[in-house]
Parts: sequence; structure tokens; C-alpha cells
Amino acid sequence: MNNRLFYILLPVVLLYACASGRITVSKSDLHTIDFETSVEGKRTGLYILRNANGMEAAVTNYGARIVSLLTPDREGHFADVVCGFDSLADYRNYRQNYGATVGRYIGRILNARFKIDSVTYHLSTGSNGHCSHGGFPGFADRIWRVLSVRRNILQLEYVSPDGENGFPGTLTLQLRISLDNKNSLCLDYRATTDKPTVLNLSNHSFFNLTGDLSRAITDETLWIDADSIAEYAPDKCVTGSFLPVKDTPFDFLSERRIGERIDEDNAQLKVTDGYDHTWKLRKPGNPVTPAAIIHDRQSGRRMEIFTTEPGIHIYTANGLKGRPAGKKGIGYPRRSAVCFETMHFADSPNKPHLPSTLLRPGEEFRSQTVFRFGVE
Repeated sequence: MNNRLFYILLPVVLLYACASGRITVSKSDLHTIDFETSVEGKRTGLYILRNANGMEAAVTNYGARIVSLLTPDREGHFADVVCGFDSLADYRNYRQNYGATVGRYIGRILNARFKIDSVTYHLSTGSNGHCSHGGFPGFADRIWRVLSVRRNILQLEYVSPDGENGFPGTLTLQLRISLDNKNSLCLDYRATTDKPTVLNLSNHSFFNLTGDLSRAITDETLWIDADSIAEYAPDKCVTGSFLPVKDTPFDFLSERRIGERIDEDNAQLKVTDGYDHTWKLRKPGNPVTPAAIIHDRQSGRRMEIFTTEPGIHIYTANGLKGRPAGKKGIGYPRRSAVCFETMHFADSPNKPHLPSTLLRPGEEFRSQTVFRFGVE
């Protein structure tokens, strides 16, 4: 092939690869080959989504995980703002919910049991005797089927069999991940079941808007549209009651630094050694106005969280310890990220006064969460 013909065809080849999701190296230096393998006879891969503004999201169908997310700062420089690993092998070797879709029930179901229509269901338990995040292996550990992939949209499906980790009903779950030209990463969930079951899903991405994933997020500022939090007992089990945030370290109705009061002498903070709580939103089910806003003043990056869910669980990565090494060899230190897990409340199946998570045959579960990025 002569040089002139090569340079004519090259843009066409690149355009085709981009449109079909067959980009081999992401802007964040992830290599798709490092995610291409077979797990339990099912193929895994890495899928690159891009919008017209240069934003990029890399997603793997292992756990429907967001692996990287490139957003611009006020100078137009792009950086990855989510924690994760460089390869599928690391996701498999080190159990961590970086970027994962968590289910069938995020949060704890106490004593690993609940009732539907007078029938008691017993779930898989962790070391604490409760069922956490749907048990192991959960949705974060499963291979999701790729239904379609386009330049900025990925559609995935996971069919959870009846009895998986003790949960009743064959659940068919579809997740649409899209990156629109408003710089929004949109997560749209739809699910049906053939038996009555419970369902509480969330994305578990660890965000750091500085673009330096080794830095603390305690100087980033936060606003939350919530005036109460779900109360913990000393053993980190929810009581079913809510505590007002007014005059406490949990009051973010006025924007302030995450680290401003995170280490205060407060009973709820002592339970979790920092923020790891569910805020009850003042406008539950409202996807039009933000549920929370986080802002990094140094880079100018700003992220708004919109959701149809009634709560948002915010975790300031108090348990990260700098190992194992994540992307680019970075060991994510304590409080180097913050999670925004939009969700219903923990142990709702055992607390009828809380918003229901019950899903019956003939009904369709629908939920949406949007992470919208901008700069100031």
C-alpha cells in the first residue's frame, strides 16, 4: 500500500474502530487486551465510550464496572477521576468494589433473612452474620452480557438465577451506560422478576475530582440535599431511625469542605471512622434537581449527582490503605476518594416503614443515576 492511500484509509479505520467500541488503547492508557479473557466460559472485555467534548469512560462487563472516567479541568486538561485497576486480573485478585454495579441488594440485610408473603428467605452471610452487598459472589463479580455497544452507549444484561445467594426469583437486569454531550455519565437500570423478590442496586465508583488519585479528597467541597441520615448502632447495623443533620458534622446543606468536621468527636463518625452513611434526600425520586454536588476548587472540576433513588450513601474511603496498587501503580491512600451510592436504605425488607424494595412479577424496576461534570 502506498503512503498516500494509507493516510486516506487511516481515519476511516479509526472511525470504524471508535464507532464499534473496538478502541485498543484508552486515553487513560488502559489496554483493552488486558481485559480480554474468559471467566467461567464467558468472555470479558473493556469498552470505550466517548462524547463530542472529549470525555471518555472505560467500562468492563466484569461486574459492569466503570474502570476510568476522563473529565476536563478549567484549563481543558483531561484526567481520570475514578479509582480502579489496569487489568481484569487485578479486579479478580483483589476484592474491591471499584466502579462496580452492586446487587442484588447493596447495603446490609440484617441477620441475612427477610420475609415476603409470610415466606422466610435465608441469604448468604459474611463474617458478621449479615448479608452485605448481596453476598458473594454478587453482581460485581459476575460477567454481564454485552447487548450492544456504540460510540457513547453500552448496554449490558445480567440474569440472576432464582436462589442466587438465597434471593428468590430469576431476575433479568439491564443496565444502559451512556456518556452524553452534556458531560453526563448516565446509568439507567431496568429489571423484571418471575417471583417476588427485593432489589436495591447502585454503582460503587470511587471519585477523586482532583485528577490525582493519590491525593486526599478532604479539601473538596460537598453539598447534599438532605436533612437526616440513617442511624447506625455501634455495630454498624442500621436501627431504622433517622437522625437530623442540623448542628452535626453531617450537615452539608451549606457547601463546605469534606474534611472540615470529619474527625470530630461524634458517635456516628466513631462507628465508621469517617463518613460512611446514607443521607435521606429531601426530594426523593426527583431526577431533575441535584441530590449532591462535589467541587474541587483547585482543578475547577464539579460533579452533580442526580437520582430517582430516595437515599445517597456517601463513603469517604476510610478503609483504603495504599495497597494493592491500582492504575498506573498508584496505591490509593486513606480518604483519597469518595463514593456516591444512590440507593434505597439498608435492611428495608425487614423495616416496613422504609421505602419498599419489593419487586413482583409483572412489575418493572426502573432507576436512574446521573453524574454530570462541569467546571468552575
